[in-house]
Amino acid sequence: MSKRDLKKYLAELNKEQLEEQIIELYEKFSPVKVYYDFAFNPKEDKLLQESRTKISHEYFPVKKPGAKWRPKAKMRRSVAQKIIKHFIALGVDSFVIADIMLFNIEIAQTYSAENFIKQELFYKSMLNSFEQAVNFAISNGILGEFKARIIAIQQETIQQKWKNKYDFEAIVDKIDF
Repeated sequence: MSKRDLKKYLAELNKEQLEEQIIELYEKFSPVKVYYDFAFNPKEDKLLQESRTKISHEYFPVKKPGAKWRPKAKMRRSVAQKIIKHFIALGVDSFVIADIMLFNIEIAQTYSAENFIKQELFYKSMLNSFEQAVNFAISNGILGEFKARIIAIQQETIQQKWKNKYDFEAIVDKIDF
């Protein structure tokens, strides 16, 4: 069904029928419920904090009470990417999205400062995340608000002697702050 056909169909329904369909969608499909729950009660601060915690646990997992050992860090970029995609779909404020994008890289750098990471994929992945965050900030006109954090991330790659530090530097050099 095309968008045009959908509009035509919806125009034929009365208010009660529309309400019934929306309630049915809300009850039947989880993404619709999540969307409406957010749309009518957008607790972005709480959502941001929960997301930061979830991303942090990828690098610094919490030892469960009573457990004798601490779980190993998984360092999955996909967790942050899923959160970012979800935020974009919900229409979360672009400042919050950019914040979580940069936080993901910052927490990974905090981890790599304390732990040697031999997987090349980790560094390539962080470069991709950095480039996406910078492009997102540029496209949403909020680059100036995140300038200090972007430069700090790039400087940290030099400090930690990442092999792709010059790629980070090239991205920052292209930016006109």
